[in-house]
Amino acid sequence: MKKVAIIMGSDSDYEVVKKSVKILKDFGVEVDVRVISAHRTPFKAIDFAENAEKNGFDLIIGAAGKAAHLPGVLAGVSVLPIIGLPIKSSTMDGLDSLLSIVQMPKGVPVATVAINGAENAALLAVQILSVKYEDLRKKFREYKEEMAKQVEEKNDKIQSIIGGM
Repeated sequence: MKKVAIIMGSDSDYEVVKKSVKILKDFGVEVDVRVISAHRTPFKAIDFAENAEKNGFDLIIGAAGKAAHLPGVLAGVSVLPIIGLPIKSSTMDGLDSLLSIVQMPKGVPVATVAINGAENAALLAVQILSVKYEDLRKKFREYKEEMAKQVEEKNDKIQSIIGGM
């Protein structure tokens, strides 16, 4: 069973996170979404991360804004891959979140995607899981082929516009 946890620091992060949920479900990955704060419920965050592997999770996406310590806290106590999803905040347009997540100390890696990059967080999760689950590798290959096809169609459309000028 392919299973990813998406942990958000706040319910306000869900508007961004729901894009990850959709992609993971489209790829047939079970998703468990929770609100757990690294600052307001730190013991719950630690407990979740410590037990995630035992509870059947393959990977965790940690979405957080502002100080954005959540992905790092999860990575500090889990052996599972952690993907940090920095959420754009009202203070510094998400730069604070990005820097908090990407500047992890040696020995505590967190893969980090762009600010509000929920789609890429989910796609990176699929790529990581595809090492273990061959069906995901096949689906991801098809996804990339469809993307390339869409670009070619857009190019053809532009070429027909330019040629008609």
